[in-house]
Amino acid sequence: MNLQDRTNTLTIRTPEGIEFSFLLAGPVTRFLAWSVDLMVILAVSKLLTVLVGVVGIVSRDLAVAATILGYFVVSIGYGIALEWFWNGQTLGKRLLRLRVNDVNGMQLQFSQIVIRNLLRFVDSLPALYLVGGLACLISRRAQRLGDIVANTIVTWNPRLSEPDLDQLLEGKYNSLRKYPHLEARLRQHVSPHEAQIALQALVRRDEFEPESRVALFESLAAHFKSIVVFPAEATDGLSDEQYIRNVVDALYRG
Repeated sequence: MNLQDRTNTLTIRTPEGIEFSFLLAGPVTRFLAWSVDLMVILAVSKLLTVLVGVVGIVSRDLAVAATILGYFVVSIGYGIALEWFWNGQTLGKRLLRLRVNDVNGMQLQFSQIVIRNLLRFVDSLPALYLVGGLACLISRRAQRLGDIVANTIVTWNPRLSEPDLDQLLEGKYNSLRKYPHLEARLRQHVSPHEAQIALQALVRRDEFEPESRVALFESLAAHFKSIVVFPAEATDGLSDEQYIRNVVDALYRG
């Protein structure tokens, strides 16, 4: 692998031959996000040190051990907890508009988050993420070692003008609205990455050949129906494209 083989985009190709591209985050942007996260971790660790200082009255060695263990738990647990509950983002990533994704565009798994965060210590060697930074420079997909092992990628989501959802979704009755509890479950289990793909499909639908358009929405509809099952009366008679239109309406305007 050489630097000429690098690309700054992640391209996901559907079985229908339709491509969706996402910008990859480079090592500099990722370092800035990590710097923000590091400040948060240090602040929490400092507070923890003050709290365990009471232990030092009994045993200084025990207090030192508790401080080291606490820093380890905070530094690893911070990334795992936030990336899981914020769908691939920490505070630093959110500020820099970065997100961890599965390299194949699939749902990000908890095990992937755990693996990539546990391997941060290897990537941070010998200091200032030198190993991880070099790996990002060499890797074709700007992956550090933790990303390579966990099969993840970090993408950058630039601030783009959002499509006019009122115009895009106007004039269509959304039968899913009759089941707000299922809509809420859909919003809970659909990742921002999946929601963005569905929105892009609607925005770009006129760019596709008729057969590809039908196949794409059929595939997307099957995927979202597997996440949350709505009653038959909410979906009977809907085309796959209209079903995705209803899903996007529920996700973005719910």
